[in-house]
Amino acid sequence: MSETKSLFNMDYHIKDLDKKELIQLYINMLKPRMIEEKMLILLRQGKVSKWFSGIGQEAISVGVTMAMQKNEYILPMHRNLGVFTTRDIPLHRLFAQWQGKASGFTKGRDRSFHFGTQDYKIVGMISHLGPQLGVADGIGLASNLKNKNEVTTVFTGEGGTSEGDFHEALNVASVWKLPVMFCVENNGYGLSTPTNEQYNCKNIADRAAGYGMESHIIDGNNIIEVYTKVRDIAESIRKTPRPVLIEFKTFRMRGHEEASGTKYVPQDLMDAWAKKDPVVNFQSFLKGEGLLNEVEEVSIKEGILKEINENLDIAFNEIDIIPDETNELNDVYQYFEYEEFTQKNDTKEVRLIDAISDGLKQSMQQHDDLVIMGQDIAEYGGVFKITEGFVEAFGKDRVRNTPICESAIVEAAMGLSIAGIKSVMEMQFADFVTSGFNPVVNYLAKSYYRWNQNADVVIRMPCGGGVAAGPFHSQTNEAWFTKTPGLKVVYPAFPYDAKGLLATAINDPNPVLFFEHKGLYRSIRQEVPVDYYTLPFGKASVLKEGKDVTIIAYGAAVHWALETLDANPSINADLIDLRTLQPLDTETIYASVKKTGRAIVLQEDSLFGGMASDISALIMEHCFEYLDAPVKRVASMETPIPFASQLEDQYLAKGKFEAALKDVLAY
Repeated sequence: MSETKSLFNMDYHIKDLDKKELIQLYINMLKPRMIEEKMLILLRQGKVSKWFSGIGQEAISVGVTMAMQKNEYILPMHRNLGVFTTRDIPLHRLFAQWQGKASGFTKGRDRSFHFGTQDYKIVGMISHLGPQLGVADGIGLASNLKNKNEVTTVFTGEGGTSEGDFHEALNVASVWKLPVMFCVENNGYGLSTPTNEQYNCKNIADRAAGYGMESHIIDGNNIIEVYTKVRDIAESIRKTPRPVLIEFKTFRMRGHEEASGTKYVPQDLMDAWAKKDPVVNFQSFLKGEGLLNEVEEVSIKEGILKEINENLDIAFNEIDIIPDETNELNDVYQYFEYEEFTQKNDTKEVRLIDAISDGLKQSMQQHDDLVIMGQDIAEYGGVFKITEGFVEAFGKDRVRNTPICESAIVEAAMGLSIAGIKSVMEMQFADFVTSGFNPVVNYLAKSYYRWNQNADVVIRMPCGGGVAAGPFHSQTNEAWFTKTPGLKVVYPAFPYDAKGLLATAINDPNPVLFFEHKGLYRSIRQEVPVDYYTLPFGKASVLKEGKDVTIIAYGAAVHWALETLDANPSINADLIDLRTLQPLDTETIYASVKKTGRAIVLQEDSLFGGMASDISALIMEHCFEYLDAPVKRVASMETPIPFASQLEDQYLAKGKFEAALKDVLAY
């Protein structure tokens, strides 16, 4: 078979491809093109709310997907319809997804291509673009850990390569030799911003050199070049796992989304790229080679049109979603049936830090594929030495030092979960979570609600003041996460609770933020069971019982309250240690307040927007008629946390609590 050019002089080197493969490439490109043309009509009719067109870019989605094996994950973007159709997702489910119907992949909870499906090994994007790159790292890591020799492919646009997630993900993939193909569709514009305002290097592929990575530049409009080159690269990666950056040169022929139009694009540029239309050119090539005739072309198009119309009828005839609050609330978290592992009689006195280390070690033994990730946690043992000796016990595959890139590691943890592996990430200091905030609150928290994909991830959060560490190593920032549906938040004050709750956090398939107060690490001791055990979430601990007032606290504030009560033996109080903040044990709180008639909430965090405010509001709503005094909140100053010890002492709520407690009692 000769190597010929299309009508518009696009070179097609067919190499070892037979007629069947060539026709399948054509059909797989034609189907998303015809679906898009139909969707643009439906958009104008108001039957689809929004559309991100991939017209002109079909060769990339189709060629890459056909080069992948069915069991390998693909993480597409909103211009990769060809990925979904080439993986043979039933069209009526895609149409239902775009119309917000129940049979769509997100049950009407998200739109467009913001979904994934384990059945077809597709992991959809979120609007922040960058996080999926690190998620691909996690899936690639799972392939290496399980010796599966599988490639993970992730897409982004040239605009997305400006995000920090792109650079973090490439760096991690390179350092860990992960089998990930990073596919950049360079289509000329990030919405309306041209590439010369997006980056200042000649090619995006050039960036790979800085990460010690292999890279390729491929004509993204040439289906044969895309398919054959990506096929060969993927096969090479399966044999020698490593990341590869591929830049596809292409062009977006329609607006970023239909409403934005293309007026900002020079007409001569549009005309030049129109001549490189991947579908029209390949069709012309097939006809020129005698591989496709008019009758076959018409038959193929009629078959696709019939499939589209039949599946549209199915989607249109589906009844609209009937809102159900119970269903919505039940789908925020994956169901978790708590399993109680009871402790035996053997105990030993340990510090909080020892209890956490022991609990983590025993969980590593309980779950033989559990992975721990974090900065300096391997040979060094972590900055607090909690994982000291873990490398010797479990090996470097499972105890992994990470580059300083919190966002990519949170994302990698999400990828591990998608691939069926639990992980614990140590956020070296809770303050540093801001560098990974987006994937925590937008990816981990929302994935199960959006498309039933859980995030089996625990993030350990060393936090808190009292150690003169200043404004960047002392925050207790739990309130950032207690208000985010989909996250669980645990905050123990004692070694016994810390060990049992950590075991439960790791068993729980939902994302858990596990706060560990640094000031308590080596200052608090307690008799703790030697063996593995669990404690339930959402069950507060009543440390003292009394009739005059209810004190509600968590973390270091519990110990401040204990010291105050010890210094004032005449005060008869219920002291509640919350232990978990999400879920919150409101039953214990309400029962106590109804008994005592007075309540005071003590927290280390600054006052406005903190846990104390919500707890106070809940008490006022549910226990108002039982109260003999206003609910009192006591918290630290409304400033960042200062470094100098005398300033920090003034900042912390500890020194204010006794007077506030006596005011409540005297009211």
